[in-house]
Amino acid sequence: MSNQNASLYQSAKKIWRTVVKEESGRPHELELQFELHKRLLHLFQPGTYYYYVFNIFKAELEFVSPGISAVLGYTPEEMNIQRLLDILHPQDKPYFLEFERRITEFFSRLPFEKIPKYKMQYDLRMKAKDGRYIRLLHQAVQIDYDEKNYYRTLDIDTDITHIKSEGMPCFSIIGLDGEPSYFNISTDVDLSPSTDPFTPKEREVLKLVISCFSSKEIAEALFISLHTVNAHRKNILRKAQARTPQELIRKAFEAGWV
Repeated sequence: MSNQNASLYQSAKKIWRTVVKEESGRPHELELQFELHKRLLHLFQPGTYYYYVFNIFKAELEFVSPGISAVLGYTPEEMNIQRLLDILHPQDKPYFLEFERRITEFFSRLPFEKIPKYKMQYDLRMKAKDGRYIRLLHQAVQIDYDEKNYYRTLDIDTDITHIKSEGMPCFSIIGLDGEPSYFNISTDVDLSPSTDPFTPKEREVLKLVISCFSSKEIAEALFISLHTVNAHRKNILRKAQARTPQELIRKAFEAGWV
């Protein structure tokens, strides 16, 4: 690891350690298996993806899915947290540190019962093994924690290069189960809840549109009529002020609506 990336790792490690005071002595295996599958329901994949379990206390990856080979060209055995930081685009490294700082600040103030009701997401560019830079949508949820500490997160990185090939990284905190969301957060202002332009059903439709479902497939997945799906899609385009599905998808990621 270069001196620059070693410094990045140490800076990130200091940020992560602010939300964990001691290593847990509890057995986590059964809890992790259950939470791993349950929390995946809150994450969606509009492209090729991989996921991993991040141990916050140790600042290391405990598990990496085989999907990383299709996205970045590395095997799970080749990937660790130092390599992930090393392949970050140089221009995106300051954003990464600031996003992680804002996330730890948010969770350190969050009431215990609301921890499972939030997911974090931001986009960054990473260098694949073949030298190409891939823009990834990074989503994360807490899967192992107690009233004293945060121990592990479930993280999923999805290739969205085909959706957002350029532009500045965006950061959002997404509220689940009716909790407020904070879309496209600026790094230099205090957090304040954002206005969500969509109804809950429209958000469901939007996620499926981004995941390349046809209107017929959306109707079948949500148990609604094709006419209702088309009405939702029309309303979503109007509220997003987008003229085409492609423009809608780009705006959705930039604004953090999904």
